[in-house]
Amino acid sequence: MKFLNMLKEWGIIIITAIVMAFLIQTFIFDTRIVPSLSMYPTIEKNDRLINSKLSYIFGEVQRGDIVVFKAPESTGLTDDLVKRVIALPGETFEVKEGAVYINGTKLDEPYLQVIPTYTYAKVTVPENCYIMLGDNRNASIDSHMWSDPFLHKDYIIGKAICRYWPFDRLGWLN
Repeated sequence: MKFLNMLKEWGIIIITAIVMAFLIQTFIFDTRIVPSLSMYPTIEKNDRLINSKLSYIFGEVQRGDIVVFKAPESTGLTDDLVKRVIALPGETFEVKEGAVYINGTKLDEPYLQVIPTYTYAKVTVPENCYIMLGDNRNASIDSHMWSDPFLHKDYIIGKAICRYWPFDRLGWLN
């Protein structure tokens, strides 16, 4: 009898833990392994990130946020992507002379190690859409390469908030 009670208690604990883990991963946080160097030097290949799914329920997408999102159909990609928000709805975006310009003003991007070697003609970002670029601009499959450069807000899964692996680079992302 004592053994059955103990088994029942452990069963309840294990089922509760599984349900809580499922709910947390489905609605609050999930983790990502970054498969490429598209966000280098901010994020390196095989870094592990925590993604907050609640960030944009309680707040707005901001320029500079590092976001996890579903790859738009026009990219031909199937894996989720991690990129930086560069241009917001209603803004003009262009790349010229090795720099990004938002509404005609050069964007300060201290996180870049190498400037873009491409140009991108001026476009206006539609309502509910964003321009997403990797920090490793010349080696990133991002808005500048997509046939439709705009990421609709419905594709956003959440905000990458911190790196938890490797431990020597553990910390918040910005």
